[in-house]
Amino acid sequence: MLDDVLTPTSRRTKAARPVWLVRADGLKDETAYGKAAARWVRETRFKAGAGDVLLLPGEDAGEIAGAVLGLGDADDPLAAGALAGKLPGGDWYFEDARETDLRLATLGFLFGAYRFSRYRRPPGDRPRLILDDGLDRAEIGALAQAVWLARDLVNTPANDLGPEGIEAAARSLAKPRKMAVKVIKGADLLKQNFPLIHAVGQASVSPPRLIDMRWGKRGAPRLTLVGKGVAFDTGGLDIKPASGMRNMKKDMGGAANVLALAGLIVDMKLDVRLRVLIPAVENAIAGNAFRPGDIFPSRKGLTVEIGNTDAEGRLVLADALAFADEEKPDLLIDMATLTGAARVALGPDVPPFYTTDDAFADALAAASLLEHDPLWRMPLWAPYTKGLNSQVADLCNVTSDGMAGSVTAALFLQRFVSNAKSWAHFDIFAWNASAKPHSPVGGEAQAIRALLVALRQRYGVAA
Repeated sequence: MLDDVLTPTSRRTKAARPVWLVRADGLKDETAYGKAAARWVRETRFKAGAGDVLLLPGEDAGEIAGAVLGLGDADDPLAAGALAGKLPGGDWYFEDARETDLRLATLGFLFGAYRFSRYRRPPGDRPRLILDDGLDRAEIGALAQAVWLARDLVNTPANDLGPEGIEAAARSLAKPRKMAVKVIKGADLLKQNFPLIHAVGQASVSPPRLIDMRWGKRGAPRLTLVGKGVAFDTGGLDIKPASGMRNMKKDMGGAANVLALAGLIVDMKLDVRLRVLIPAVENAIAGNAFRPGDIFPSRKGLTVEIGNTDAEGRLVLADALAFADEEKPDLLIDMATLTGAARVALGPDVPPFYTTDDAFADALAAASLLEHDPLWRMPLWAPYTKGLNSQVADLCNVTSDGMAGSVTAALFLQRFVSNAKSWAHFDIFAWNASAKPHSPVGGEAQAIRALLVALRQRYGVAA
């Protein structure tokens, strides 16, 4: 797919056409794209809003000589994603990117070029971008393919990506990168002390499983990623309404993003001992489904009362986090499509994250701005922990008042992490409900580009 939208070399042929990237307040600067083009801009009343594209006529009738991309007032380089859907086929290059980040504009184009084509091939001749000589083709390609992978996994329906499909995707990622993979499945989860993962997934015809992947040199700092892999979430016996269940194929968005990030960490050869844990389950309904009021032990030894079966993600993460924590990693990160409360607080585009590591939080905040990959730190407000109290168990998986849902979910998870030097939890949406220039409606990669920058700064690259 990458070859469909990115030329194999940086050589510009005579047929290649230029694209000028212009801010709304820079339209009057004729030196940017020439007097003839400037006149066409004026005559067409082009405003250069973010993602607006104006095709420039050539000397011959019907000929297209180039294009102007509007960056709006905010200068969002990812607006270049609009080009992938608005330019005609052929080769194109950025002629003038003085007003924006050329690297991010290139990534924006590639992100915007994504199409979910598993079931239907997109029609039409697609534009291809000629990569600027100053950019790293391997890095650009790896980032684009990681985002596409996360989107593909989230977009794939549960009939083709159940727990076994998530395992297959993990093995497909691992094999060319020589990552070791182990899987604990079905009744073996109980034998090896993962009772919460088993409880959530036991009603599905596809057995629940814990996928365990490893890569890197022994002795390197331990970095562990945990991704929620709920292939489909009916809500269990606390069943969701139809409107809430429609897109629950995306409830494995944490696993999808963790796999995409893991691939980048290996491809960029970060100096870490990487471990990836994915509890892959389906929260289905059957006679053996777990029930409200049930009480289960956990790997950590804490007993958990089930207040609501639709709060299943934190249960499978709890066992996986406790397992990861036993190795005392330097940094433990989990990603999950965990709460609707996070979307109420920050909307679909800005995932909250939680950590007690102030230095890592600062690095993430800076990386988020640098990469145009939005994130926002939320508080692990300890007094809210009392809302998780149970009269019959060590804790309940939900609060009774429904307040601060994303915060209390994070506090629940924190109870299962005690040995890791640092821990960070990301409550992502992994979905675009409306199209943006760089992202169509559907599955989305969130936080992984900012995380990669912060992890590179923290660990560097292996010698």
